[in-house]
Amino acid sequence: MYWMKPVKITDTTLRDAHQSLWATRMRTEDMLPILTELDQVGYHSLEVWGGATFDVCLRFLGEDPWERLRTIKQHVKKTPLQMLLRGQSLVGYQHYPDDVVREFVQLSVKNGIDIIRIFDALNDVRNMIVPMEAAKTAGAHVQASVVYTISPVHTLEHYVETAKELVALGADSICIKDMAGLLTPQRGYKLVRMLKEELGVMIQLHTHYIGGMGTIAYVKAAEAGVDVIDTASVPLAFGASQPPVELVVRALQEFEFAPEMNIPQLFTIANYFEELRKSRGFERGITRISDMRVFEHQVPGGMISNLVSQLEEQKALNRINEVLDEIPSVRAELGYPPLVTPTSQIVGTQAVLNVLSGARYKLVPAEVKAYVRGLYGKPPAPVDPEIQKLIIGDEEVLTIRPADKLEPGLKKAEQESKEFALSREDVLSYALFPQVAKKFFIEREKGITVAAKSPSVPVAKEDSKMDLKEIKELIKLIGDTDITELNLESEGVKVSIKKGSMPVPAMALPVMGGTAEAAVQPAPAAVSAPVKAVQEPQSPAEAPKKNLQYIKAPMVGTFYRSPAPDAPSFVERGQMVKESQTVCIIEAMKLMNEIEAEISGRIVEILVENGQPVEFGQPLFAVE
Repeated sequence: MYWMKPVKITDTTLRDAHQSLWATRMRTEDMLPILTELDQVGYHSLEVWGGATFDVCLRFLGEDPWERLRTIKQHVKKTPLQMLLRGQSLVGYQHYPDDVVREFVQLSVKNGIDIIRIFDALNDVRNMIVPMEAAKTAGAHVQASVVYTISPVHTLEHYVETAKELVALGADSICIKDMAGLLTPQRGYKLVRMLKEELGVMIQLHTHYIGGMGTIAYVKAAEAGVDVIDTASVPLAFGASQPPVELVVRALQEFEFAPEMNIPQLFTIANYFEELRKSRGFERGITRISDMRVFEHQVPGGMISNLVSQLEEQKALNRINEVLDEIPSVRAELGYPPLVTPTSQIVGTQAVLNVLSGARYKLVPAEVKAYVRGLYGKPPAPVDPEIQKLIIGDEEVLTIRPADKLEPGLKKAEQESKEFALSREDVLSYALFPQVAKKFFIEREKGITVAAKSPSVPVAKEDSKMDLKEIKELIKLIGDTDITELNLESEGVKVSIKKGSMPVPAMALPVMGGTAEAAVQPAPAAVSAPVKAVQEPQSPAEAPKKNLQYIKAPMVGTFYRSPAPDAPSFVERGQMVKESQTVCIIEAMKLMNEIEAEISGRIVEILVENGQPVEFGQPLFAVE
């Protein structure tokens, strides 16, 4: 029978595993020493690219994601390389024009990808047509995914019908993408059997360990005839990641379909990643109490990590359980979208705002409005009519494929990036993440690198010395400013620079004989709905002089004066502003929040540098 063939295994250690546990902070140099071992151990494929890796390489690690892919391909000679593609969103958080999608897919294959796993967050097959066609044309193996979740509308029959549509579109294989670890063993057995009997193509199962059922689900899926399963090396397994390959292989050893893999060699690989984990200070994957509640809140482990981070930034971590309770309500009201990028952020951030604002849907990010308008695709179930009216009023909801409304984007990206782009790949990086990519290109040109070891402590690769004059010259890379506090350590060159009471955004500085490295603040992404700024009269001693009031930050985040790198600032010194006029952007909770003034008057002083972190209640503008 077909289900008696040995089960094959895809390794996710170099993509999903460290995205789930290590915030995608594994560097290319961390991967190189173990690539040959991974190539020789007998994996079906290595998932090494896509998902958040592209964004994080540019934004936080100071690496070119295309160069990472080419480097891995040079060392992995026989095992196919695999990537995760978010359908029409590629590796980003919004839909991109068809010409950008086709070019990106073609270049992905050209640079080394063999298998492209394509999914759409809503299981809207329309959003997968162009990337699937592009992958076929480029010569890649097209693995189309059905995103697994639990709701009144997500039945086993729904998944089978969706998979049939994808096979009809040319899918070479089907992946069951269980990003939240919701697939129970018996349900997994039934779904795999149904797909095997109906489709006649290879079936792969991807699950996470969040709720603790991953390994058992794999055993039952293997019994049902699954062809390939996804695992990670044990130091990057468990918790929000995949089940460990060492445990899964051992659990299947006594079955007829046992994987053909060498366990001692797997532990050689595990020992390498364990030493890397210790040296970088990363945690092991663990299953928390909140993770075990996944069958109620359905929040993937990586999303829980994001929620914790967001609530910590807003000084509200004590309200995590309120947010987890709010998420299922928001999800139901928005038509039961599966919680996977980008819908996980859409639902999660709205739930956070509902809890923190004290009134449900008082603050609605632009992404939530776009979702309700149909700009991400068709929700699995209708959006609650009352919530829809609350969010977009009487606006008409889009019924066509969202990308059909997008103008071609390649020529625009070519034009805007011509000063910085050195290759076709650079143009695509800019097309996907214009602000992040531009910052990366400028830093690359200046020889600036970004430390991944610590987001807050500058670290130099070599012993170097700088004097105050050199520091002042170098700080012009960020912007002219006065240095009022300077700490230098000549051994290793640790640099701390402050302007007044607020730290200048950390940035890697070229130094004599080496590079002092520091993390940089992320650049803007999409813009959210306007948020009223906090305002407060100045002290009584000064207020009568100029009748000053402050526009203050309503949240913790990063301050930006304009919506894009080359766009005009919202307001300038001396400009008159009216109540409800947008004055700036604060990036918080992975969204760009437009800040509106609650007062009218003249801007007499801008108190924050562009790109500077701000705290809740911090003065941003002085208004007369």
